[in-house]
Amino acid sequence: MPNTSNASAAILGLFIFVGLLSMGYLLGDSVIRFKEYERSVIVKGLAEREYAADIVIWPIQFSEASNSLGELYSSIESSAFKIRDFLEANGVRSEEISLSTPAITDKSAQQYGNTDRAEFRYTGIQTVTVYSRNIEAVRKVMSFLPELGKKGIVFTGGDYQSQTEYLFTRLNEVKPEMVEDATRNAREVANKFSADSRSTLGKIKKASQGQFSIEDRDKNNPHIKRVRVVSTVEYYLSD
Repeated sequence: MPNTSNASAAILGLFIFVGLLSMGYLLGDSVIRFKEYERSVIVKGLAEREYAADIVIWPIQFSEASNSLGELYSSIESSAFKIRDFLEANGVRSEEISLSTPAITDKSAQQYGNTDRAEFRYTGIQTVTVYSRNIEAVRKVMSFLPELGKKGIVFTGGDYQSQTEYLFTRLNEVKPEMVEDATRNAREVANKFSADSRSTLGKIKKASQGQFSIEDRDKNNPHIKRVRVVSTVEYYLSD
């Protein structure tokens, strides 16, 4: 009986040893496979497209001068009506035109000890603004503006507030396609990396979308916008 018990214990111990050995091998193999699966590559994908702007904001700023405040306001009103009539005659709709409140300056109140007398005491500046989606029509009218200068209207400009703006407001419409393009571009880069490193490209581990940027294509074509987005994607790699 003692010999039988010892033999049974020895067999049981052998089975336990083999079991633990097998479990250790399986766990070790799993860890190795897990670590291999954790290999990854991070790449960036760029999508860039050009779109026509869909809104133009065109401020037309002009000035008048007079020694009589009443005459100054009359001159400003007359010039504003001339500009409005000119715009409407050239295809700009009345609802696309707005007028700012005139800004009047009394130069006699700004001499600050300067004895030189200004030719005109009062000067006034007003802005007629065109806000339109018909960009081609508005750009055409812009080229005709010197005709109003020949009629005695003095146009001013050069400051930030009088600069023409072109807006692109359809970003939400183009976002899905551009994100898809950026992701496709990122995968092409990742495929090239995996081929060079003799690895196999796996699924996406993590992805983040960068901010969209909208810029003028160039200074001569501000009505054409360049839209860009960069996506960062991390892919799994395996041998």
